Amino acid sequence: MKLHELASHIGAEVSGDGETEISGLGSLATARPGEISHLSNPAYAQHLPTTAASAVIVKAEHLEDCPCAAIVVDNPYLAFAQLSQLFARSESIAAGVHPSAVVPDSCQIDGTANIGANVVLGERVTVARGVTIHANSMVGDDSSLAEDVIIYGNATLYSRVKVGARSIIHSGAVIGADGFGYTPGQDGRWVTIAQIGGVSIGQDVSIGACTCIDRGAIEDTIIEDGVKIDNQVQIGHNCIVGAHSLLCGMVGFAGSTTVGKHCVFGGRSGAGGDHPVDVCDGVMVSSCTVLSQSVDKPGIYSGSMLFHEHSKWRRNALRFASLDELFKRVKRLEKQ
Repeated sequence: MKLHELASHIGAEVSGDGETEISGLGSLATARPGEISHLSNPAYAQHLPTTAASAVIVKAEHLEDCPCAAIVVDNPYLAFAQLSQLFARSESIAAGVHPSAVVPDSCQIDGTANIGANVVLGERVTVARGVTIHANSMVGDDSSLAEDVIIYGNATLYSRVKVGARSIIHSGAVIGADGFGYTPGQDGRWVTIAQIGGVSIGQDVSIGACTCIDRGAIEDTIIEDGVKIDNQVQIGHNCIVGAHSLLCGMVGFAGSTTVGKHCVFGGRSGAGGDHPVDVCDGVMVSSCTVLSQSVDKPGIYSGSMLFHEHSKWRRNALRFASLDELFKRVKRLEKQ
C-alpha cells in the first residue's frame, strides 16, 4: 500500500513522500526497506535516526530525528495497532462443510459458514453467516455461533455455549466444562453440585489458547463484549467479566467472581476467597496479585493476599526492605 493510503486509513497526516510503498511491518532496530515501524516508547528513540524502515509512525516531537517518511499521530502505538490489521494473514480453510465433519440434521448452518475436517457439532447447533470452525473442534448441543465467529483447531465448546459476533476462540480452549462445585457429605465424601448453566460470550471477544471458562451452576457464566483473554486463563463458574476488560496469561478467577468494565489483570494475578469477590470498573491488578476481598474503588492494586492500592503497596515494599534495620533500632531503644 502507499503510505498516504495507510495514513488515510487512520485519519493521520504524512510527513515526506506519501507515495512510498509499504509491504510489511518491522521494529525500529531491524526494519527493512519497504516496511513501516513505530516509535511508541522513548526507550527505543536511539534506533530512530538509523532505522532502515521506509516509514515510521511517530509523535510530532520525534519528527526531526526521523530519517524517512513518517505518519504523525498523538498515539503511535494505537496507530500501529490499527495499521497492523491491514497486514494480518488469517488461516483459511476450504469453503463449505468438509465431508468428514459431523453435522446433525437438527443444526442450522448458514451457507456461507466454513466447517473444517473432523469438526463435530452437537444437536440443534446454530452457525451464522461467515463463521469458520477449524479442524478437530467440537461444539456441543444447543450452542450458537453468531456472525463471523472464528474457532481454531482443537477447541471444545460444551453444550449451551453462546458466542457473539466476531469473537475468536483459539486452539485448545475449553468453554463450558463443569464448574468446580462440591460440598462435603455426612460420610466424608464430596457430593457433586450439578452444573446446569451455560456460558454466554459477547461480541468481539478474544479467548486465548488453552484457556478454560466453566459453565454456571444455575445461571450462565458471562463474558461481556470486547473482553480480551490471554492463554492459559481459568475462569470459574458463574463469573462475570465486564466489557472491554483484559486478562493476561495465567489469570485465575474463583467461581462467582464479578469483574467490572475496563479492568486489567496482569499475568498470574487473580481473584477469589472464602466469599465472592466483586471488582468495580476501572481496576488494574498487578502481576501475581490476588484479590481476596472486593474492590469498590478504581485504581491500581498490587501485592499478594495482603494487597493495597498500588502507591501504598510500593511504600510498604520499600519499608519492608528496611525492616531488619528498623527491628535493630527498636531493640537498641528498648535496651536504653
